[in-house]
Amino acid sequence: MEMKNSTSHNPCLPKRIILLRHGESEGNGDDTAYINTTASQIPLTKQGIEQARLSGEHIYRLVSDNDSSQNWKVYFYVSPHHRSRSTLREIGKAFPRNRIIGVREECRIREQDFGNHQEKERMRDAKDARQRFGRFFYRFPEGESAADVYDRLSSFLESLWRDIDMKRILRHSKCDDDEINLIIVTHGLTLRVFLMKWFKWTVEQFVHLKNPDNCKLLVIELGSGGKYSLAINHSDDDLLRLGLSPEMIDDQKWRATANKGDRNENCFWRRDGFFDHLRSSDSDDNNKNNVPQDQDAEKGKGKGKGKQRPCCRCCCRVLTNHSSSSSVTFLTSTSLIVFSASSS
Repeated sequence: MEMKNSTSHNPCLPKRIILLRHGESEGNGDDTAYINTTASQIPLTKQGIEQARLSGEHIYRLVSDNDSSQNWKVYFYVSPHHRSRSTLREIGKAFPRNRIIGVREECRIREQDFGNHQEKERMRDAKDARQRFGRFFYRFPEGESAADVYDRLSSFLESLWRDIDMKRILRHSKCDDDEINLIIVTHGLTLRVFLMKWFKWTVEQFVHLKNPDNCKLLVIELGSGGKYSLAINHSDDDLLRLGLSPEMIDDQKWRATANKGDRNENCFWRRDGFFDHLRSSDSDDNNKNNVPQDQDAEKGKGKGKGKQRPCCRCCCRVLTNHSSSSSVTFLTSTSLIVFSASSS
């Protein structure tokens, strides 16, 4: 995802968007915690509190460039779940008030709803079913699928860009001088879906992503050309552990220096995954259509069922079947049209 207007129109783009999974919670190490406690009220462990405090110090060093930069501010978004809010409170201890230009509790970045946690056996069966039927589309009984989370995160990102365009985030900051860092404290799956939506990854790519460790930072930084990238702050090994393929990592490296508006032709999943069966260029099609019509018809004689031949200069193809019930199928770029006539 890129900004919707040019940098000259709106120079106030966030320098970084820092995604953070909450600290270790009592539910991370013990599933039985959900039996007696509502999922949204699961607290942090002592280790989780310490993880959050240390991550706050890490974020401070990153955005302040180890205290060498003076023109930076932070704006926080946080999930309403107890473990996320507690994580933010510990993170906040690293920052003076004058550096924080806003905090917003955002329900749309909450954890995936897994349904009724109180019935342990039922939850185990549901998770087994998710493994069989797909981690993205499977919806937990009385809960959500990752696709549902994707839909509400899409709404959140629309609101986020609207806030940036209308300078709501920057109302307490001098836009021309300050580097803005957005920090989003959320949950493992929500974080992965955020990355999927932001970078336009496919469902197949999403299912290979892995949760980062608790309070592990994922930093999306604005590159020199105006695109956001993970590769500026993360090594190849970091991204491999997250579940990115080598091709996805190459794309992140390209984004780090690419100019806004440029297109990475090596992103096979954005085109070749759907259109690798098409001709390479118009000239390929022209060569086929330079064959005389009668010669083309001769080639089609006696070749058996399912012989394809071009019917025109567009991407339409005709498939003729020789049987007692004759039919002609036209396959165009937008339609599949079948004409059938039974023999007398």
